[in-house]
Amino acid sequence: MALIDKIKTKACADVKRIVLPEGEEERNVQAAAKIVQAGIAKLTLLGNPDTTKAVAAKFGVDLSGIDIVNPKTSDKAEAYAQALAEIRKAKGMTIEQARDLVADPMYYGVMMVKSGDADGLVSGAIHATGDMLRPALQIIKAKPGMKTVSSCFLMECPDKSQGEDGVMIFADCAVIPCPTAEELANIALGAADSARSLAGMEPKVAMLSFSTKGSAKHELVTKVQEATRIAQELAPELELDGELQLDAALVESVGQLKSPGSKVAGHANTLVFPDLQSGNIGYKLVQRLAGAEAYGPVLQGIAKPCNDLSRGCSVDDIVAMVAITAVQAQG
Repeated sequence: MALIDKIKTKACADVKRIVLPEGEEERNVQAAAKIVQAGIAKLTLLGNPDTTKAVAAKFGVDLSGIDIVNPKTSDKAEAYAQALAEIRKAKGMTIEQARDLVADPMYYGVMMVKSGDADGLVSGAIHATGDMLRPALQIIKAKPGMKTVSSCFLMECPDKSQGEDGVMIFADCAVIPCPTAEELANIALGAADSARSLAGMEPKVAMLSFSTKGSAKHELVTKVQEATRIAQELAPELELDGELQLDAALVESVGQLKSPGSKVAGHANTLVFPDLQSGNIGYKLVQRLAGAEAYGPVLQGIAKPCNDLSRGCSVDDIVAMVAITAVQAQG
């Protein structure tokens, strides 16, 4: 069974409520009908109900059983505004400013998650990543014990010889451009959690570099070495090794040559890239040249699940991301 099918099956076993702030957008409306029909999640669409229903009629989809809420007229808007003003009072937010923000579906949706009226949020079909990240980081923030919110991609390669039957976690590919050593260590811990909760595999984490075990000397290598040390101190039970070149992380013969005795070298299923450039380029290379399925970016390290979509996403991409978000909410 494909990874995304396993995730959908898991989502169906403990159904969560997910809010889609882009509830008037055509792909979201079509995806919503598929999601509810498949039993993947309960849904709330945000927007003008008349507009949403007109879109549904255009595509001949049934929105029965789906809540449609207009943030501008919702009876919960005032309570959300009061809560938001309290959360942001140290930043000088007034109740008037909070009311204006809550009228925005993105802020309203994040407040639904914060207040427990939804278990997770998915957006991004018509919004930039920052439009979702900003309220999520301001309001929901990082989970206890985690200082860094980052992202990962779930990669499933046709070649099943590497990773866990072809499945791997790539992090961070979308959020932190140039992480510090401490941030990189937290990205590794978040990626390990994602490996367990989403891919159902025991993580073997490789801290990637252009050096393996001191084969090169450079400040960029030193940062990965320091991140490895911090991560090992924070989670001594985790199978994590670094710094490793990519071939040493994935190819057993190379791994054992360059890092003999390592439990991770040659067997890694969770790859932590040293910066956003390498992570973003890396996942797209594997997706485009190896024909891998790439699901994400999935936010990790956040207290409650909020996830982004590509603006070029398909209806099926939205269905998949809602399933992933629902499974995160189970955790």
